[in-house]
Amino acid sequence: MDKDMIYEYIVIGAGISGCSVVNKLQKTSSSILLIDKLSDVGSGASGAAGAFLSPLLGKPNKFKDLISEALRYSTNFYKQNIPDFIDNCGTTRIPKNQNDIKKFESYIPFIDFDFTKDDKGYFFPLASVVDSYSICKELSKDTEKLLNYEVKNIEYKDDIWILDNQYKTKNLILTTGYSITLIDEFYFNIRAVWGQRIVIETSTCITHNYHKECSLSRTIQKDNNTYISSIGATHHRFVEVKKTNNTDTQSLLDRANDILQLKDVKVIKEIGGARASSVDYFPMVGELIDSQKTIAEFPYLKNGTNVKSERFTRYKNLFVLNGVGGRGFVLAPYLAKILVESIVDKKVIDEDIKIDRLFKREVKRLK
Repeated sequence: MDKDMIYEYIVIGAGISGCSVVNKLQKTSSSILLIDKLSDVGSGASGAAGAFLSPLLGKPNKFKDLISEALRYSTNFYKQNIPDFIDNCGTTRIPKNQNDIKKFESYIPFIDFDFTKDDKGYFFPLASVVDSYSICKELSKDTEKLLNYEVKNIEYKDDIWILDNQYKTKNLILTTGYSITLIDEFYFNIRAVWGQRIVIETSTCITHNYHKECSLSRTIQKDNNTYISSIGATHHRFVEVKKTNNTDTQSLLDRANDILQLKDVKVIKEIGGARASSVDYFPMVGELIDSQKTIAEFPYLKNGTNVKSERFTRYKNLFVLNGVGGRGFVLAPYLAKILVESIVDKKVIDEDIKIDRLFKREVKRLK
């Protein structure tokens, strides 16, 4: 690796967001470096994800519309480009109780995808599960990588971003999930949600995915009497947990058994990681705003005065894709397309996912 080389793009963070971004960038550039502090791609929250792709149920709203559009796009993307690592077997969504049944029935007129009623709940044939690690590996396979390396400092000088006084790039894209130490901006807030997934062996054959209070994947046959399934995932709003938790493991097993009675269960893998969500649950996409310079030019922003986003001062060629939460494998390919098109083709990013909304919201709190 030539440290004197100036890359066209460096992407920091090799989860599903970073791997999706480099995959899109490969269509326009061969000068890309993907960096991650862990030893392999898809090893953090993305590796711990259940990686289920299923509809968001509810009455019409902007977030539901976003998830539905992303689900259609990403499902087709995986099936067309990485068919070996998506299992489009469908998912039965099971109401948790009588109130949940009534709630689901109220959503029926607004469901965007085909479904049928089965003996346990409502079956969605579009829903899938993907192999999280293999997807990340495949998306980034043709990209130069620097792994086991944690970037400590970024500096912009002479139209170049410099990382730790070593690595240089014209464009820097941060897909770092819950770790936001490289972004010193008051409006860029992340809610970290710790999650655990387990992989089990069982003698029970499961024909498709299920979701109730956890998600249970269709089994893959290991031998004549043994099958492999994945159960995920727990949700805790803290990141202090740095290793898998026996309490979480038992909780996942209990929830899975509430869906189907699993026989001869043996836990063969426990995987944990912290997902990153924004304060309003929408993702964060686009070029970062330099709040100090922007507020100096428009101090009345603190009073709620409207200023068009195009007038904000930005960190030149510093971009982010973050806040995908527990739907990373649904959102990331779709958002990567939007981000790369905004960088390369100057396409406008929708205000609902653009990071500008968070700056406009938080700047008013500085009174």
